[in-house]
Amino acid sequence: MSASKDDHQAAPGVDGTVFRIILAIGFCHMLNDMMQSLLPAIYPQLKISLGLSFGEIGLVTLAYQLTASILQPVVGFVADRRPTPLALPGGTLFSLAGLAVLSIAHSYGLVLFGAALLGLGSSVFHPESSRVARMASGGRPGLAQSMFQVGGNLGSALGPLAAALVVVRWGQSSLAFFALLALLSCAVLWNVASWYRHHGLARQAAGAKQAGAAPLPTGKARLGIAILLALIFSKYVYLASLTSYFTFYLIHRFGVSVQVAQVHLFIFLASVAAGTLLGGPVGDRVGRKYVIWASILGVLPLTLMLPHASLFWTGPLSVAIGLLLASAFPAIVVFAQELMPGRVGMISGLFFGFSFGMGGLGAAVLGRVADAKGIETVYAICAFLPAIGLLAGFLPNLPKPKAFKA
Repeated sequence: MSASKDDHQAAPGVDGTVFRIILAIGFCHMLNDMMQSLLPAIYPQLKISLGLSFGEIGLVTLAYQLTASILQPVVGFVADRRPTPLALPGGTLFSLAGLAVLSIAHSYGLVLFGAALLGLGSSVFHPESSRVARMASGGRPGLAQSMFQVGGNLGSALGPLAAALVVVRWGQSSLAFFALLALLSCAVLWNVASWYRHHGLARQAAGAKQAGAAPLPTGKARLGIAILLALIFSKYVYLASLTSYFTFYLIHRFGVSVQVAQVHLFIFLASVAAGTLLGGPVGDRVGRKYVIWASILGVLPLTLMLPHASLFWTGPLSVAIGLLLASAFPAIVVFAQELMPGRVGMISGLFFGFSFGMGGLGAAVLGRVADAKGIETVYAICAFLPAIGLLAGFLPNLPKPKAFKA
């Protein structure tokens, strides 16, 4: 059997997979990211009502992503040393406050403030929830990570659809209605926090005892982390070009309506959700490196074709791009967790935070490019970003973990 396949099988776990907990945090991830994805979904309305440029829209995304990306590794680091189960339900209140502010924001400053509050909600939710997914995985971390992440992808896909059906019709103030979903999420996460406190911490300790010492020297582990972060950079800057500006691209190039453009964005984000769901369990079975390589080699020809495609082919191409790009993220996160065992929270926060930050920075830079050179130039430039993924050839091989005993 090849080294790559053995290298990235699931780490040992205890007591089997607790699907009810993984489904619960996946459901809350869906609610969380649906609320947060309403921000880019209402960009066309904000652009008209506040007279914003593409660059100013990019700065709104940057304000959201930076508050999330800067704090997530800090939250994860603290949680590794001092677990705080009640941070899960408590963090949802930031998202509630963010949407409440955005629902009444009639100035650019308030929009930036509301976006920053949404980012704070993410900074607490994601690293702690990813830790819980690992605790409940029962030796199947790729599957658990995919189920957790796909909830967020589904929420991101539902956000534009909700905006098309509700916000476009009833206006910005309707965001306050979606803020109430944070209360539902808070109630579910309160129960998850109880399991976390009474069972999850014991499972984590038992799993750490089975896993043993770090499998690689520190230098090689850090090199692997750096390469994985470079892959995240290429993938999430490209994803930012689609999530933030795809609707503008479709409207400008093909003359479609805002509602039709939002539906195209929903279909793309749904394909991202499907790719996320597949990537983790496939990585558990065949090896995470294979998933990463398939994502790189499969998506590059498609991104090069997209700027030259007709409206008919833009849909299928965007779906295939979403599937392939997203399939690698669960494999990347679990690979990184296995490179640095015992630091699940910090690694989760680092990778979720870095992905958000690069998405925000990419949106801001690409907004400036769109203002100066036109929206189509954005996609001509971004088409080459997946080529950075060839750095995956330098990823280290992980030793085969101990056999799992239920």
